[in-house]
Amino acid sequence: MFKRIKEDIQCVFERDPAARNTFEVLTTYPGLHAVVLHRLSHALWTHHLKWLARLLSNLGRWVTGIEVHPGARIGRHFFIDHGMGVVIGETAEIGDGCTLYHGVTLGGTTWQKGKRHPTLANDVVVGAGAKVLGPITLGEGVRVGSNAVVVKDVPAGATVVGVPGRVVTRAETGQEPGPEDERRKAFAAKIGFDAYGTTQDMPDPVANAINCMLDHIHAMDQQMENMCHSLKTLGMEMEEVELPDLGTCDISARDLEQADEFAAGAEPGEEPDKPEKT
Repeated sequence: MFKRIKEDIQCVFERDPAARNTFEVLTTYPGLHAVVLHRLSHALWTHHLKWLARLLSNLGRWVTGIEVHPGARIGRHFFIDHGMGVVIGETAEIGDGCTLYHGVTLGGTTWQKGKRHPTLANDVVVGAGAKVLGPITLGEGVRVGSNAVVVKDVPAGATVVGVPGRVVTRAETGQEPGPEDERRKAFAAKIGFDAYGTTQDMPDPVANAINCMLDHIHAMDQQMENMCHSLKTLGMEMEEVELPDLGTCDISARDLEQADEFAAGAEPGEEPDKPEKT
């Protein structure tokens, strides 16, 4: 038991840069308190002292704001960051090295007895407010984005975002980029734009919006090329115009200074007019 507590304290230092010393962690981290109380209540549960286990679990909920059913099976190096509002159901199983943030629910979707809560493999991270529901399995190293709702199995190494949760990484899930992805990437390079639509770990709404924009611009570009070709066949000569590189969109301090000068009524590089003293 004391060896497990020492491991739990160590994992706090590994994953929370705000942790300063052991005494502070032992006395002020509700996530650690909830884990220690759960290990005690789970031991009572496995020894068929179920009422006493539930009583200790309820005490831990009252003290920490974290509800962990004594029947849940939790591995080593488990860390709950902040912790308020975390709920872990009776048949949930959590592997080694997992991390949960505040507001996470590992819940069930049925009133039937038996396995009804999720299973988390090793090194899974579940972001704040996320809900993982039902007897599903999250593979090793899975990352669940904040406020996602996951109701299906997730393969190892994947990242899940959205409602309902969708896998947004490709390389780690074994999926190869399709022809549409390659076309978008090539066209984005042509116009000097970073293809955010093909970036890994991009949340779905942003990725879909930028993909639609790239598709629309690509269609317009193709239509313009067809029009130019038709005009050339009619004998009209047109000058070839090379698209300029968009470059970086970062705003430098000099840009801000020039914007202030322009707002004050001066041309860039000139001193703004100063009000006359009366």
